[in-house]
Amino acid sequence: MTGDPGGTTAATQEKVVVFASVSAPSPQSPYVSIILPCHNEQDHVTTEVARICRAMDTSGYEYELLAFDDASTDETLARLHEAAPGFPHLQVVHFHRNGGSGTVRRIGTQQARGDIVVWTDADMTYPNDRIPELVQMLEKDPTLDQVVGARTSEQGTHKMLRIPAKWFIRKLAEQLTGSQIPDLNSGLRAFRRQVALPYLRLLPPGFSCVTTITLAFLSNQHDVRYVPIEYAKRAGTSKFRFVTDAYRYILQVLRMVMYFNPLKVLMPVALFLLGLGAAKGIYDLAAHPFRVADDTILIFVTGLLIASLALLADLIVRSRGDT
Repeated sequence: MTGDPGGTTAATQEKVVVFASVSAPSPQSPYVSIILPCHNEQDHVTTEVARICRAMDTSGYEYELLAFDDASTDETLARLHEAAPGFPHLQVVHFHRNGGSGTVRRIGTQQARGDIVVWTDADMTYPNDRIPELVQMLEKDPTLDQVVGARTSEQGTHKMLRIPAKWFIRKLAEQLTGSQIPDLNSGLRAFRRQVALPYLRLLPPGFSCVTTITLAFLSNQHDVRYVPIEYAKRAGTSKFRFVTDAYRYILQVLRMVMYFNPLKVLMPVALFLLGLGAAKGIYDLAAHPFRVADDTILIFVTGLLIASLALLADLIVRSRGDT
């Protein structure tokens, strides 16, 4: 229970990346830090940077834009270097080995200097001109810890498969967390850095990092608010792989809920088996007096073992001191 639910330890992730900032940070501490993972986005990355900077400059918030080139194989890094002189708040960071968007967001959040951290993507899908709106909601409401842009449409590849799969995963997460989740894996969100810091070590390296940070906040009773946003068709080639990424999403939902509230996962299974075993035992005694079938005993004992495991896991969680 004390291991890294993402399946990759922070120490391992740190070994796969080496980075160097090419522009000195502003001497004035920013209020907002925007983390922008970039991998093979050469055709539109400067357009996205310009859109973000234009919105933030108009908002009046002091900010920094950390653009991470995640070992792109195209001209993404060169385009960022070319754009940097024209955007004083832009800092370009280069990873020599691909670490995944989760690694970028974890390291970016750790290095961020702002009180508010914004995660978004560089593929032109999210309305990044609305970032100041999300920040303003956090600024005005001190009880609010995270604001998520909830997409009102699905524009990704494999739509016929993605929509029911995402609906199932979202409903599973809602059932396990006891919360309404309009969009479980939106890539556009703003949150308080200090609230998120204890959960960064839980982030997996891939796409499910956004699911992880949502579940971490909800499982620990942090206030999360959702704002409807439009979702545009992706520019460039999607890096989402339906089978592997859908499997990882489901696994990560179970991992995170197990990490923070194992009773939610294990106790329903235990109670079902105990009830089934008790009902079958009554049937066995009625059909064959003084005789209980072996499978009845096996079902009942399995339920007892899972219930014991659930209670033990819950005890470990409550004694861990990080929830």
